[in-house]
Amino acid sequence: MCTWPHQLAIGKECIIQPDVFFNYDHYWTPGPSIQFGNHVFIGRGCEFNIRCQLNVGDDCLIASGVKMIDHDHGSDLGCLMRQQENNSKPISIKDNVWIGVNATILKGVTIGDGAIVAAASVVNRSIGPNEVWAGVPARMIRKRG
Repeated sequence: MCTWPHQLAIGKECIIQPDVFFNYDHYWTPGPSIQFGNHVFIGRGCEFNIRCQLNVGDDCLIASGVKMIDHDHGSDLGCLMRQQENNSKPISIKDNVWIGVNATILKGVTIGDGAIVAAASVVNRSIGPNEVWAGVPARMIRKRG
């Protein structure tokens, strides 16, 4: 499902399994704000909840149940949270990245070329090239190779 189809760009020879939700969570603006490169695999039940920008490079593997959210709500006292401004920062996934099942990628994160994110991890900081991260919150556990 896609809330604003003009906000979505999908490259060549991508595989998208069922029940994937592409949600552009903002008012109408020119797009696309959600962009996938070539040869990307997106597993069943993923959610891309984007208000600002998501760029996914070529040859990425995004396992089932992954969530990418580029914004959150304000939490100041004295005003309802639902009435506060959203804080948004783009998410960038470089080439040849593997994101494991049920991982969550949060606002402002860049994941470098060849990196791996373990299943069920919550990524709230950027990941360097060829690093393997796991946990809640995710931390680097090793380098590839």
